[in-house]
Amino acid sequence: MVERSKKAMANKMINIENNTRAEVDEKIAAMREGGKIMGNLLRDLKNYVQPGMTGKEVDAWVRSEIVKRGAKVSYDMLEEDFPGAICVSINDELVHGAPKDEPLEVGDKVSFDLVIYYKGYHTDSAFTMLVGGEGSPAVKKMIQVTEASLWEGIEQVKPGAHIGDIGHAVETVLRKGHLGVIENYIGHGIGKTMHEAPEVPNYGKKGHGYKLVEGDTICIEPMSCLGKPANYVDKDDNWSVKMKDGSIGCHCEHTILVTKDGYEVLTLSEE
Repeated sequence: MVERSKKAMANKMINIENNTRAEVDEKIAAMREGGKIMGNLLRDLKNYVQPGMTGKEVDAWVRSEIVKRGAKVSYDMLEEDFPGAICVSINDELVHGAPKDEPLEVGDKVSFDLVIYYKGYHTDSAFTMLVGGEGSPAVKKMIQVTEASLWEGIEQVKPGAHIGDIGHAVETVLRKGHLGVIENYIGHGIGKTMHEAPEVPNYGKKGHGYKLVEGDTICIEPMSCLGKPANYVDKDDNWSVKMKDGSIGCHCEHTILVTKDGYEVLTLSEE
């Protein structure tokens, strides 16, 4: 995700290119393959994470799996040095969590955000879970509502739909669930670079913003919290974004292809 007011992961937003049909077909084929690698890896990560593991141990496993599955670590390509292959955001950390040495405990909320590079293109996905499958009912509900908002946003995707249609759908679900809506970090286009135009906020007005066209690839990534949405970057690592009031944050994401008749979720796992 990128910060609304400035670059957050050290990649500049670029304009959507007027690609040839052959270039679009190449992109779609590569991102479909990369998306399957991503989806399967995150599926396996959910099963791998156990209480007592540290963020750095999880990060090392993810890095090994990315290479083993034939892809590359996108975060290694940043202009600034992110200290890991995956963002690991625990409890009051919302996004961009730098992997740490502290062990995960039963009931911890942890969000994993991963970008991989395959055949010249990036794919991006994230999920939030409770370590050990146990935890606060309020956090469980937050995760469920945030995931529902992601799918409601995805359902708006089709040629001719506006970015504001997506944001409105996401925001409506989050607010009905009585969650804080994060506005200063947003989704984005994706392809040859990690962060491309258009910006994809988690709020908006129907019929406003960029109009989607077939072949676009975008990342929809709702971010929510149990408290107030104000956040800050932790000075200890200059990466981890934390909630100012100490409340729990949540993040989920998929990479979406705009198809002729609607959408295709590129980062789902194979069952």
